[in-house]
Amino acid sequence: MASAFIYADGLRRDERLERLKLFGLSSPAILLVLVILVIPVGWLFFVSFIGADGQFSMENYERMITRKSYFRIFITTFKISLFATALCILIGYPLAYFMSQLPNRIANLCMITVLLPFWTSLLVRTYAWLVLLQKRGLVNDWAISLGLWDEPIKMVHNMTGTLIGMVHIMLPFLILPVYSAMKQIDRDLLKAASNLGASPRRAFWTVFFPLSTPGLFAGALMVFVLCLGFFVTPAVLGGGKVIMVSMKIVSNIELFVNWGAASALGVVLLTLTVFVLWIASRFLNLENIAGGGH
Repeated sequence: MASAFIYADGLRRDERLERLKLFGLSSPAILLVLVILVIPVGWLFFVSFIGADGQFSMENYERMITRKSYFRIFITTFKISLFATALCILIGYPLAYFMSQLPNRIANLCMITVLLPFWTSLLVRTYAWLVLLQKRGLVNDWAISLGLWDEPIKMVHNMTGTLIGMVHIMLPFLILPVYSAMKQIDRDLLKAASNLGASPRRAFWTVFFPLSTPGLFAGALMVFVLCLGFFVTPAVLGGGKVIMVSMKIVSNIELFVNWGAASALGVVLLTLTVFVLWIASRFLNLENIAGGGH
């Protein structure tokens, strides 16, 4: 009996020692997360409660509740994020499916073209769209010469130009996880569905599409969250007429030097983003989505 207690004490001591070793090994990573994530976010929360007089106050949050302009800014941010995500799905999913059906060598070449925009600066790509979409830009000139319309159409400094630029930049973030999920699908499953009498269309919707949804949800969630905090493209292509939360944060700092108001906006945007991720976790398996698995 005594030997059993000694053995149990030894196991508990070994367990504590193992935990201390694991903590020691992971302490550099914990310190890094603390420095680059926890402390800045904590500072953001603290500054959001500092009023214009330098005292603790709720005025920054009260301003967002009382002024309807802030509500419109958040609605615009979520509307653009949803539209951009939907357009990325409509364009990116068929493209990823087409690439997944190609031989590996050709598919790799297509993947290079998908990744090619990452080799160019985000600011350069945004200003390139500004040149292409302006009234005397290439898009309007070609469309008029082809007879698609008679007069130049305004495609910048509005939501149309903003969406075009954001979809172009965000599209690879959707294609990559969708393509990865599609390449993992066993093609024998489609052959089995055909042998059981399913048409190609039915085999796609009943077998292939459900197996590709983890990658689709991963890409869509990634695109939506990234769009919520987007700044450069809406600022350039929106021309000040399409205002998102990130642009309001910058204006509060640069124009009004009000760090408290800017921090409060950042806190609310962060809270809403976490809420979106929490909602997604209630209906989806985020572990499978994050890995693009089945």
